[in-house]
Amino acid sequence: MLITGASSGIGAACAQRLAAEGDRVYGTSRHPGDETDTPGVQMLAMDVNSDESVTAAIEQLVRAEGRIDVVVNNAGFGIAGAVEDTSIEEAKALFETNFFGMLRVCRAVLPTMRRAHQGIIVNISSLGGLIGLPYQGLYSATKFAVEGMTEALRMEVRQFGIRVIMIEPGDFRTEFTANRLYVAGSKENSAYKESFERAINVVEKDEQGGSSPKQIAALLVKVLAKRSPKVRYSVGGMSQRGAAVLKQIVPNRFFEWALMKYYRV
Repeated sequence: MLITGASSGIGAACAQRLAAEGDRVYGTSRHPGDETDTPGVQMLAMDVNSDESVTAAIEQLVRAEGRIDVVVNNAGFGIAGAVEDTSIEEAKALFETNFFGMLRVCRAVLPTMRRAHQGIIVNISSLGGLIGLPYQGLYSATKFAVEGMTEALRMEVRQFGIRVIMIEPGDFRTEFTANRLYVAGSKENSAYKESFERAINVVEKDEQGGSSPKQIAALLVKVLAKRSPKVRYSVGGMSQRGAAVLKQIVPNRFFEWALMKYYRV
């Protein structure tokens, strides 16, 4: 089993839980020597932004184990700022990790899974991949892309006995908050400054008041045990999961009004 971005947060929680369940777990990090050892988790060096790094890590795992049964694509980061304030370079860097990094890993493991005629790919998306969030528009865009790619991939590889699943977390208490980047334009006399600051204060409060990522790890264990898993599983506070459902059934104008009011936009 391979879990990308396993040095902290959701990835670390999933790696620890699955190792405790008795699974052979490999985690990845750009700098695996910097992490505290977790019993049962072997860390591999992988930068999902690099074709060469991803290929080398997958080849190392296959040499050691002979196969890959499960891949959990978790590596990623967040940025905050108005769409207008986000430079093309900042947007490309975010997509490089959150979308193309996931795509690289999928492409690297699929030949081995196809030959074995089995395998499970779990892509960690977000409830922000179902709802465009104000001042996190580019982050939502990467997750919308993950959603579309995953839906298509799931249908394409079913013939090879491979199952593809998404887990869509809401706000959880992890290092994601502290590691979020702010676009440079948000600090340069942005026209959105006051609205942006109000919205991000709400976001960070929700994240730091959220549940432990161990809840996501517990869901992952249940999902991996299912013979016919659904395409997506949401996890998080009832109000956040409810918002994704509400979006599908109420007029767009009302939903936008409610979202803007909540984030104080």
